[in-house]
Amino acid sequence: MKIYNNLIIKRKHQNSVIAIGNFDGLHLGHQKVINQAQLKAKKNKLPFGIITFEPMPIMFFNKKIKNHRINSLSQKKNQLTKLKLDFIIIVNFNKIFSKLSADKFIEQVIFKKTKCNFLYVSNNFKFGHKRQGSIQTLKKYSKLFNYKTIITKPLKKRTKVISSTIIRKKISKGKINEVNKLLNRNWCIQGKVIKGHRRGRKIGFPTCNVRILDYIVPKLGVYAVSVKNSKFHRKGIANVGYRPTFNGQNLLLEVNIFGINKNLYNKEIEVNFIKFIRSEKKFRDLEQLKKQIKVDIIKAKKNVQR
Repeated sequence: MKIYNNLIIKRKHQNSVIAIGNFDGLHLGHQKVINQAQLKAKKNKLPFGIITFEPMPIMFFNKKIKNHRINSLSQKKNQLTKLKLDFIIIVNFNKIFSKLSADKFIEQVIFKKTKCNFLYVSNNFKFGHKRQGSIQTLKKYSKLFNYKTIITKPLKKRTKVISSTIIRKKISKGKINEVNKLLNRNWCIQGKVIKGHRRGRKIGFPTCNVRILDYIVPKLGVYAVSVKNSKFHRKGIANVGYRPTFNGQNLLLEVNIFGINKNLYNKEIEVNFIKFIRSEKKFRDLEQLKKQIKVDIIKAKKNVQR
């Protein structure tokens, strides 16, 4: 799979089938769109790829939105690789690009750069300066620029549309079981292990500390997780929160990995969320905290299957 970080597209990937969107989370609805577009490409013997944007437009326009993403850009790339695309075009969503009008986007990107034959978009797709472009705009220019617009129907589960917005809400409410079903995989946070105050080690439960960065913040509390990197894949337990027992001030993901007791500082790990166990709370002393952690670990081990 070829990854383009600019709009200089090789000839072999032009005259293609393309799907456009943020594809945040790559949930079942996204997977359905990609599958449909792939079938169209195969039938017409054309290459297939997607156009996505970095940063996500909503985060570009609203700097106050710090925690929004379901998956990071690197996760998105990995997940798309598994879906066997021919190429990805990652558009740098900057100030100049944000001022590109809808018709200029069609002319300069869709027509001149990709020369795509079939264009897949969702029924609520908006694009161009001030989101002035819509599916009607795409259809209006389709004959002039020689492409066909295909509007994908949203995927529903129990009469409710599967969307990234709904998944974010479920993550923030700790409904991880439901989230994982809608993603068709475990929701996870990837990050580098940073140094903490080593309090966990002092009370017998060493943790790897990871910053949540721009991921959507899950409900504060304790989760059953599985943790992996290039060298291991283990069950574990994680706490998302501010550590009120220690009067913590910064949001942190702390992970106790079962069966591993070694220095993982600066190592990349992937924390897969399996089940919400309990909300974060403040304990009166360390003994009460230690007793609760032991109970949490028993519950976590019952809920995690590697």
